Amino acid sequence: MNVGIYGAEHDLAAKSVKHTLDEYGIKSFAVTAKTKTRLADCILVLGGDKGVRNYFHRTFDSTSPVLGIGEGESGGFLAQVELREFSSHVERLQRKKYTVEEVPRLGVKIDGKSVYPVLNDVAIFSSKSAMLMEHTLRVNGEEVWHDSSDGIIVSTPIGSSAYSMSAGGPMLFQDSEVFEIISVNSLDVTRRPVIVSNKSAIEIDDLYARVHCEVVLDGLDRYKVMQQVECTKFLPPARIIRFKKDSTAISALTKKVHLAEELLRMPPSSKLLLKTLEYEGAMTQKDLANKTLLPDRTVRLALSHLLEKGYVKKKVSIRDARQKIYEIAKMD
Repeated sequence: MNVGIYGAEHDLAAKSVKHTLDEYGIKSFAVTAKTKTRLADCILVLGGDKGVRNYFHRTFDSTSPVLGIGEGESGGFLAQVELREFSSHVERLQRKKYTVEEVPRLGVKIDGKSVYPVLNDVAIFSSKSAMLMEHTLRVNGEEVWHDSSDGIIVSTPIGSSAYSMSAGGPMLFQDSEVFEIISVNSLDVTRRPVIVSNKSAIEIDDLYARVHCEVVLDGLDRYKVMQQVECTKFLPPARIIRFKKDSTAISALTKKVHLAEELLRMPPSSKLLLKTLEYEGAMTQKDLANKTLLPDRTVRLALSHLLEKGYVKKKVSIRDARQKIYEIAKMD
């Protein structure tokens, strides 16, 4: 068996995984953006959900199935195995006693130029917050609406429980062969999300705002857009290894429903920190302040609220014992 390990920045975790594989006599190699992985039986990706998204952003060669490994206890849709329990799954990995789920990806073109495919969502907003953006939505060449709103989100089923849910979009079961489109805070109060087949060609054009517009891919990278964004189903899909029947997307979706009810009563700063931790993974208080641009005091108070409610947990960094890091807590 030949296994690739992706996530060199997680050095201690990578050494732990490699040591475990060595004990079972499994050959392994480090994976970089330039590594050819077609001969690998599978790829182990460190860094939780964020790590899995990063891996698929940087490779178009997704023939080998991926097992996402988290370093915390929050679990996720993409990475359902934690580092501390990895050794208990190695034998099943070696015997290929798992299922492989094909997760759809969105191919994206910005002003005619292709960028990397995304797993969660494509969001288009004015580069300055609280400023309206005009746009036209077309599906398969036919105009669906011309709208003025805060922005527009195109989401996969995996992404439907992330950013699009907080914007009022429906949650989709992960095996649904659809994409969803949400106009965020539209001036048209009758505007509702649209569900389309994942075979559809989605175009957002006639973009206009008082400042330039930006495309945000999977909540990570921003690209300036002048006129048009195109979204289509990207092939091949991401191939994700699943071990646990009790950690299926359906059960995770149920947890999201309970969290959504609590989100309605949560302060905006707490919502922002939760969303940041969901996309970015475990972070220090300083990192959260830098990422969200919130004042240190606001971050401190929001973290206290989230810790008290049990949505976030605090632990000591394995890289620096002086540092405290925060992550989304596992919800039972």
